[in-house]
Amino acid sequence: MSHADDVRAYCKKTYVDVSRSKGERTVSIRSGDIHAALDYKNRYPLVCSAIGSNKFEELCRVKRVAVEGPINGVSTVFVFEIL
Repeated sequence: MSHADDVRAYCKKTYVDVSRSKGERTVSIRSGDIHAALDYKNRYPLVCSAIGSNKFEELCRVKRVAVEGPINGVSTVFVFEIL
């Protein structure tokens, strides 16, 4: 499994699945939180690319509705609608 796959799997389990089980309609994911949780060093572009991909949306059955903050940064926040 690639690092991008690890990011997507972690976000699905930790953020999307939990939000879906609570009946929430949206979920926000901050790249810096994922980067820290996975103990990465200087891999913000990888994290943002994995979360921002169509593959992530398909895997998690979500639709990206917003990206807040700088592209590929520690404070980039992805907001998804849960389908």
